Amino acid sequence: MIEAIVTGLTLGLLLAISIGPIIFAIIKQSLNNGHKGGFFFVAGVSSSDVIIVLVCNLLTSLFAQAVSHQTAIGILGSAFLLIIGIYTLFFKKVMMDDNGGLQDKVFSKRQLVGIFLSGFFMNMLNPSVFIFWLAATAKIQSQIIGLSHPTRYLITVYAVCLVFVLSTDIAKVLLAGKIRPKLTPHNLHIINKISGIVLVVFAVSLAWATLNYKVVGH
Repeated sequence: MIEAIVTGLTLGLLLAISIGPIIFAIIKQSLNNGHKGGFFFVAGVSSSDVIIVLVCNLLTSLFAQAVSHQTAIGILGSAFLLIIGIYTLFFKKVMMDDNGGLQDKVFSKRQLVGIFLSGFFMNMLNPSVFIFWLAATAKIQSQIIGLSHPTRYLITVYAVCLVFVLSTDIAKVLLAGKIRPKLTPHNLHIINKISGIVLVVFAVSLAWATLNYKVVGH
């Protein structure tokens, strides 16, 4: 099982360090909404990864069909990122308390579900995620040929990979959470402007890459 663990860690590291909109979105969510908002966003991202992995392995034909429509998925993902980026850039407000500091937010269940779904769809609508898991699945399937316990190998690889990625995302939330108390509303306002610009750039890049049969990172 050592080979399975190494393979899972390698795939997890590749997914965790790839530069893409998810990294910036996690940090932005955590800075604006604190640990709770960041954790729900990360949960959405992780849930979409789990679903894609299950579809990839259990419903290969359906997964291949989804990948064949990566242009449509890419355009939807680009539009989704563009909407979030424009909202963050022009309409996102920084809530202040009576002392002029950052206000600690109290979320309703509906707001938490919204944060969760934003992470879920931001990851799900990125065609690079589909391509990554398609390539990873092809590699893993080639490794289990002739193994006496292929199911155990598969479970180990995916479990290690997904747990590693989730752990790194949680670490980003915790790091942003430590920075948040030191920020002033003005600082956070500037960060939101920068985040909005970054998301708009990723949206345009994703659209361009999709139309040119290329993909961008996680």
